[in-house]
Amino acid sequence: MKDHHINVFFREDDEGYIADIPDLACCSAFGDTPEEALHEVLEAKKAWIKSAVSMRKPVPEPRYRPLISEDVE
Repeated sequence: MKDHHINVFFREDDEGYIADIPDLACCSAFGDTPEEALHEVLEAKKAWIKSAVSMRKPVPEPRYRPLISEDVE
């Protein structure tokens, strides 16, 4: 079963972690730790989907996949 990809990264300007879901426009959250940011974005995802459904808007299928690169020597 596919699920929406979640990015978690540290942002120096905010002095904390940001988690976002690229497939769900503007669905992101902040936390002092990666775990907190992940927890918060999962709550935001629930609210995002609930809002979309209540407004009869489509919920995008999971499509985003990060580009993974390797340094080749």
